[in-house]
Amino acid sequence: MQIGICSYSFHRLLRSGKQDIFGYIDACKSLGCTQLDPWNAHLPPVAQGVGPLSDDDKRYLLDVRRAADKAGMPFGILVVDGAHVYEATPELRAVNRSKALRHLDAAAILGASQIRIDGGGPDELTDDVLAVIQAGYRDLIDRAAPRGIHVVVENHRGSQKHPDHLIRLLENVPGLGLLFDSNNWFPGLREDARRRCARYATATHVKTHDWDAQGNPTGDADPVGAIETLKGVGYKGCWGIESVPTDGDEMAGARNTVQLVRKHVGNAS
Repeated sequence: MQIGICSYSFHRLLRSGKQDIFGYIDACKSLGCTQLDPWNAHLPPVAQGVGPLSDDDKRYLLDVRRAADKAGMPFGILVVDGAHVYEATPELRAVNRSKALRHLDAAAILGASQIRIDGGGPDELTDDVLAVIQAGYRDLIDRAAPRGIHVVVENHRGSQKHPDHLIRLLENVPGLGLLFDSNNWFPGLREDARRRCARYATATHVKTHDWDAQGNPTGDADPVGAIETLKGVGYKGCWGIESVPTDGDEMAGARNTVQLVRKHVGNAS
């Protein structure tokens, strides 16, 4: 099976200065991952820069790619915050588009197979908002496809957290994939959303929060239920993880989630 860990799972280690992208690669190697799924904050020269990539940015990304090659893990999905498609004005949309194109160039240098760019926008997907998001994704997909990169949306923010709106978006943007977060849905809609949206999944974030002393998941995140739903629709992609442990022990949370996924997916993928 293929397995990856979104580097947001280590955001506290990153913030404290105890991990960088190279430490993240080492952690994924030690945890038995088969691919790398960085969150863009783990690539600060890219995430914090503006405009096209500089020569220094490109050299940095090539160093990162060499480290990944040495570890024997390709880049899977680059998870991008801060470059969402929808903003209320054309000027703000242009700023975000520039950020998205910058990250798309970075994904190409890394050899990533997918990139997550949020749709953004309000909680209701009106026709006007859909038109803006649809056009923005169409531009990104057309630019990414020749480079072998698949653009995906996530149920991460705005209307994309509601299954009705998310499905409408996916049905209206050919070629757009879904990064299926197992837990990030509007309150009261999670079970319906999982059931209806799992068939669109082209990547996953199996979300976990809490564990007992034996390494079993506790609380209401129900990662096992999400895994079973995805298996039930024949999901065959990489089993991506987003571990956000309540106790703050990010390595233990990631390790527990890897073991959980391996146990419940088995030979299904």
